[in-house]
Amino acid sequence: MHDFGEIFSNQILLVAIIACLLAQAMKLVIGFVQHGSVNIKMLFSTGGMPSAHSALVAALATGVGQVKGWSSTEFAIACLFAVIVMYDAAGVRQAVGKQARILNQILDEMFQEGKEFDEERLKELLGHTPFQVLMGLALGISTSILAGMMVRGG
Repeated sequence: MHDFGEIFSNQILLVAIIACLLAQAMKLVIGFVQHGSVNIKMLFSTGGMPSAHSALVAALATGVGQVKGWSSTEFAIACLFAVIVMYDAAGVRQAVGKQARILNQILDEMFQEGKEFDEERLKELLGHTPFQVLMGLALGISTSILAGMMVRGG
């Protein structure tokens, strides 16, 4: 159990988490520019620009490639993992968000006449557009490359 502290010295893990947190923080800035107000809920929600999931897995795969080598088995695993996560973010979760939006519209129409609806509305912003995933990918790769340059001193 004394080795648990070594987690905090894992550069690849830390850079991936930093990329994810940067993406979430950027959502606040982008939301402020678009809407003129800060929505703190964006820090803890899925969806939006850029994709934090994509930033995390892109930084992870890039870091593994930088440390273990671009032809390593570890990089292949991290890269395929990243592709699956990004495909899911832009594909499956985006489709679920569209279905939630349609179901919410149906419920709104059904209960327009003053009837009560006691269930919580479905969350619509679950997935990402391909552009949001691409921006998360670019952020993750950039974060990992910059961190690698800082560690190596150049």
